[in-house]
Amino acid sequence: MIIREERIGGQRLILGDCLQVMPLLGRFDAVVTSPPYDGLRDYGEGFTSVDCIAVIRQIERTLADGGVCAWNVADQMVNGSETGSSFRQALAGIEAGLNLHDTMIYEKAQAFGGSNRAYLHAFEFVFILSKGTPGAFNPLRDRKNARPGFESVTKGGRHKDGSLPSRHVKETVEYGKRTNVWRYGVGGGSNDHPAVMPYQLCADLLASWSNEGALCLDPFMGSGTTLVACQRLGRSGTGIELDPDYFDIACRRVDEATRQPDLFVAPPAQAPKQEPML
Repeated sequence: MIIREERIGGQRLILGDCLQVMPLLGRFDAVVTSPPYDGLRDYGEGFTSVDCIAVIRQIERTLADGGVCAWNVADQMVNGSETGSSFRQALAGIEAGLNLHDTMIYEKAQAFGGSNRAYLHAFEFVFILSKGTPGAFNPLRDRKNARPGFESVTKGGRHKDGSLPSRHVKETVEYGKRTNVWRYGVGGGSNDHPAVMPYQLCADLLASWSNEGALCLDPFMGSGTTLVACQRLGRSGTGIELDPDYFDIACRRVDEATRQPDLFVAPPAQAPKQEPML
């Protein structure tokens, strides 16, 4: 059931329960989302919990072939130990028919949490779940190589007679592909939301796993970070949010992104009308 809908720029914002709304939508090239983390944050009066396993199953039905879901999640500590919810959600993706294509780490610049009998917590998971082989991958190349330039490379170890294999000259560029550990500052509680996904994390995931013009979904829109990134990166995003206050915040932020576009990225076309899935 769609309670309210707004179209701002190239983005579609829907107020409603994602499990009720997603079956009404068409298919998407990418999903970038950060579901509620166990009981780690207070999401407002009346909030109880979310059936993340059911949402992952619906995401599998919603993704187009080659589509990718970037699922950012962390575990709560209960009685000094982690709940393991993150792992159960990753396995649920596999059981639903998705590939666990990559297990990425969002390393936080500020460590916190843990317990008196464990180390400080400094990362969250970003599970990359794909429907078949990813149809888009645009690797970010900003990792500075230690020895850029030309170097002599030996392939393999010594031969049985002790001699070295032939060497060849290879050019090493100054900046190489990233590892799957990404470091950002903590999103914090800005925008009146208790668990804001860092904008740059969201934007980098979209840039990596979708192409310009792609149809992207965030079933847990919150304050709208994914759709702000979609607007700036030339993607057509659809966001679903259950809380009307957060929905209003998301509308405001997407409107601001529409009024102040990234001068280096063409804005997305108006969000196309999608036919319901059969």
